[in-house]
Formats: sequence, structure tokens, C-alpha cells
Amino acid sequence: MSRKAYVNTTLVVALLLFASAFYYLPYYVTKPGMAKELEPIIEVSGGDRAEGSFMLTTVRMGRANIYSYLLAKWSDYQEIYPEASVRGEDETDEEYNVRQLHLMDTSKNHAIKVAYDHAGKEFSYQYLGVFVLDVHEDMPAAGILKAGDQIIQVDRLSFDSSQQFIDYIATKKAGDTVDIVYKREETEKQATITLQAFKDKPNQVGLGISLDDATRVITVPKVSIDSEQIGGPSAGLMFSLEIYNQLTKGDLTQGYQIAGTGTIDEEGKVGPIGGIQQKIVAADKSGADIFFAPNEEGNPHSNYQEALVAAKDINTKMKIVPVDHFTDALHYLKTLEDKK
Repeated sequence: MSRKAYVNTTLVVALLLFASAFYYLPYYVTKPGMAKELEPIIEVSGGDRAEGSFMLTTVRMGRANIYSYLLAKWSDYQEIYPEASVRGEDETDEEYNVRQLHLMDTSKNHAIKVAYDHAGKEFSYQYLGVFVLDVHEDMPAAGILKAGDQIIQVDRLSFDSSQQFIDYIATKKAGDTVDIVYKREETEKQATITLQAFKDKPNQVGLGISLDDATRVITVPKVSIDSEQIGGPSAGLMFSLEIYNQLTKGDLTQGYQIAGTGTIDEEGKVGPIGGIQQKIVAADKSGADIFFAPNEEGNPHSNYQEALVAAKDINTKMKIVPVDHFTDALHYLKTLEDKK
């Protein structure tokens, strides 16, 4: 091959590689993220400090271009998911991000409730309004409301739950109007919306939104969680352990670096999450000594069993501990001896 032909071929290949970075495929790629210490982002007023640390674990996810897709095909602990399995039908990037951040907020509320309940501390709930998850394009709310808005009044009425809002709207018929007051970020806005029947449910009318409850847990002592832009519900268990450790005397960590994952509900039950093997890799790279994994009540295909496979594969010294409930993790930690 002549020098000129070689240079031209190299240039074409370089251009193709450059272009591949900007051509997105209908897939997402996930890979191991990080293990992040929780004490710097969770603060209980007057709380105790720990010698070791509790850590949440994350998975990095992004839209697949040609390069990242091919790389994931040949890489260990990178996974490829069809777009439809990640985002809802017609869900925009903004709506997806709002949904993930709302799941995180709900997870934090559950974690606070569980920790304060087990520590015997005071807490109560404050209802903030109807949380808008997404807006249907062909319905009246389109162009007025958007994902992340909080509806705080309808026809000068306030509600204690999204179900009360739904029940009120159900008393209306197509063509009726409602006056709403809603909050977008920190700004209150007003709008009048004409109700419309749903195409697939002609006997049911609405604004055309998917919704949930927006609540805040009020506590004594005060607790704050600065989760920044981390989304999803998978840090619930680790949040609850960090909060409980600051609330109570002594140090549950006993000097160990303790990572883990799992959703948590209001009763303290731990649920499974995605990307457990990638989180094992992330925790091991961060030097974790212990990793809590959802046991799913002994399911042979549980997160815990998947974690064991990954732990063996990467030859980690990290101890993998199965948990079904907040109290399982608590009991395990109370048996630990000080790290030498």
C-alpha cells in the first residue's frame, strides 16, 4: 500500500470512529460505577461519627453509540439493554430523569422512617402535593404541566394524597374545567385546564398525567441527605444504616468499609435491584470489606446469589452478606468485632 493510500485509509477510519461517537443506537450500556461514602452526604443533627464507613454503590449508564456498544459486547461486567426496557413508552429523557430522582426521594423518605423508627426517634410526614411523573402529549395538561411539577391545589382544595386528587377529578365530566395551583421548582404557578376523556377509557376523564405522592419526612433531630443527581431507589438500605448509625450511640461500622445495595420500604423490607454484579466490582475496587446484598427470601436467582458469582469471579476478599430486612443488616453489624 502506498503512503498516500495508507494515509487516506487511516483518515477514513478516524472519521468513522469520530462519527460513531455521535450516532446513538436504541440501546443503553451499563458498567460498574463507584462506591460513595455516605457520611459526607448524610447529616443527622448532633449525630455520632464513625471510624469506618457505609457506602452506596452505583452503576454507570448511558445511551449506546456504535463504539460503546461494541466495547460492551467484548467487556466483562458491561451490559446492553434495549431502550424499551429502560424508559417507558414515549418517555422523554427529562421525564426519565425526573422519575429516577423521584424514586431516590421516595427511597430517602423510607430510609429515614425506618432508621428513626428503629432508633425510637420522632418523625412525621408532610404531604407536599401531587407529583407529576409525566404528561401525555394528546391530553389537556400537555404544554402546561411537565414532569417534576407538584400540584398543590385544585379548585382551591388541598389534598392529603394523590388518591384524593384522583377521586375529586373522577366527579367531573369531559369539558369541565379545573383551576390548579402547582409548584415548579420553587415557583408557584396557576392554570385552568379543561378535562378530557382518555382515548382508551372513554368513560374516564382527566388532565392527562401520570402521578405519585410528593411527601417529606419531618424528624427530630433533623436529618439532611444531599444525594445530588443520583437517581433510583437502590440506596435505600445503605441510607437507613448510615442514618441509624448517626442517630444511636456507638459505631456499627467497627472501622470496616461497608458497601451494599437494595431498595427499602416503609417497613424495612429490602428489595432487589439491577446491576448487582457491576456493583460488586465497584465496591471491590473501592476497598470495601463487607457488601450487603438483597437475599429475596432465599430465591435461587436472588441478588445475593448473583453477587456470590461475581465475587468469586473477581476473586474479592469482600464478605458478601445476604439481607431480607433492615434488621438482618443490623443484627449482623452488632456481631462484628473491631477491625484490627
